[in-house]
Amino acid sequence: MSPTVELTQRTLAVRGFLGFVPFRRLPGSNVPTGHGIYVVIRTDASPPSFLPTSPAGHLKGRDPSVTADQLGDAWVEGATVVYIGKAAGRDGLKQRLADYRRHGTGLLAGHWGGRYIWQLADSDALLVAWRPMVEGDPGEAEQCLIDEFKEVHGGALPFANLRNNVRKAPETDASID
Repeated sequence: MSPTVELTQRTLAVRGFLGFVPFRRLPGSNVPTGHGIYVVIRTDASPPSFLPTSPAGHLKGRDPSVTADQLGDAWVEGATVVYIGKAAGRDGLKQRLADYRRHGTGLLAGHWGGRYIWQLADSDALLVAWRPMVEGDPGEAEQCLIDEFKEVHGGALPFANLRNNVRKAPETDASID
């Protein structure tokens, strides 16, 4: 097993991630339509500033805003990656990232996960990158990347990943005694 290294723009590019564009440039980017995983990175190493309210769209009447204390508690000092996500099912990367971008602009979109990024005062400078997947399960790839992040950062999840999507091991047939 190779040693775990910090997930940065450079290390992610070596692993096949593409794009590294601000959300506002996504519509003109060549985002693939197939399945894959994506990351949001913050290249500024200075401590973040948080907006008092989120500009993101409300979903089913829920306000995406949280307190500065909640954001501060979720912040992972020294991390470049602030969110890790997947595009699976019928929606591919292009649609999933379009929904994420639309949510951040205040429009109704089906992307509630990762909403903390929109309360970063510099969210317009965040970069999004994606890695298309022809084979394999995007959910497993997402979890592997989250696990790697946690290993580097003492068990912490990326800033805007609010829950660990640990998949249950498949049930095995056990004989009854």
